[in-house]
Amino acid sequence: MPSFKPAVMGKRREFEIAFVGLRPGIHEFTFEVDDKFFAEVETRDFTNCTASVKLQLDKKSSFMLLKFEVGGKADVDCDRCGNKLTMDLWDEFNMVVKMVENPEEMNQLEEDPDVFYISKTESHLHISDWIFEFVSLSVPLQKMCKEEDLGGPQCNKEVLAKLNEMKVKEDAKNANALWKGLDKFKEEG
Repeated sequence: MPSFKPAVMGKRREFEIAFVGLRPGIHEFTFEVDDKFFAEVETRDFTNCTASVKLQLDKKSSFMLLKFEVGGKADVDCDRCGNKLTMDLWDEFNMVVKMVENPEEMNQLEEDPDVFYISKTESHLHISDWIFEFVSLSVPLQKMCKEEDLGGPQCNKEVLAKLNEMKVKEDAKNANALWKGLDKFKEEG
């Protein structure tokens, strides 16, 4: 799960929430992100991203409950053939933000990645790093087209043919190895 690193993207004001002026209770925010949001990051598993992040902030007296809902689309490289594939993004993430006297120390000691500490004197919640992490985590781990779409116009036919050729050779090799072991018993008998 994400860790908060203010130096990475924390300077974006549109991703700050002035929580000190909010009344206790539930508040909702929506953030739209695209490739410009991820421009500072050199390595990522997706491009052409358009995502909507809905944040429900439940403010309590000494802590806040955050619920992030990520939805959208992004282009990824297919794990099977390497061509571009557009995938849906969807996931939910929960965070607990606690206000304490010594947040740096508490964050170092905390083992739960869903708990984060800020200073009691803090007035803004910087969420750009969490949005980055949660959108990134919303990209499916397995990036392949559905079986019914396999070989369709988005697939690299040359790579699929080579994979099928390699599979046939591997199947033949495994079949020969199975019979080879049985031949050993035939010779003993």
